[in-house]
Amino acid sequence: MSEVTINGLIEGGKATGGPPFGPALGPLGVNINAIIAEINKKTEGFSGIKVPVKVIVDSATKSFKVEIGAPPTSALILKEIGVAAGAKAKDEVVGNITLEQVKKIAKSKEAKLYGKSIAERVNQVLGTCKSMGVNCENENPKAIIARIKSGEIKL
Repeated sequence: MSEVTINGLIEGGKATGGPPFGPALGPLGVNINAIIAEINKKTEGFSGIKVPVKVIVDSATKSFKVEIGAPPTSALILKEIGVAAGAKAKDEVVGNITLEQVKKIAKSKEAKLYGKSIAERVNQVLGTCKSMGVNCENENPKAIIARIKSGEIKL
């Protein structure tokens, strides 16, 4: 059995027969439209976010499998606060996120984050917020992290 794996980054629900998948799948003799339809179906919940996609094709049987990766934490934060990009300057603040939104992101990224507890994973997301210029509950994310570590904020 010879498998061919094609990786790409696709905006949720917007895969097409063009690059990166169309030109790579064409020579394999598979039904490109069926693969694109499955990618779009599996990624429709990530509208507006680029999602890593892996297509595995068995070149002998022409069967395929589509695997969807988790979008980057930064993309999920931007989607939650409704802005297009993070801060360009160190002291710039581009938005504010609630602790509930941070928890939602931490839970959705559970398999990819290193923390053992929800508090550790929330702190990782807050660290990403800090580097992007996004406040949490109208405070610097570092202050929220300190309050979580001290036990003042229970998750």
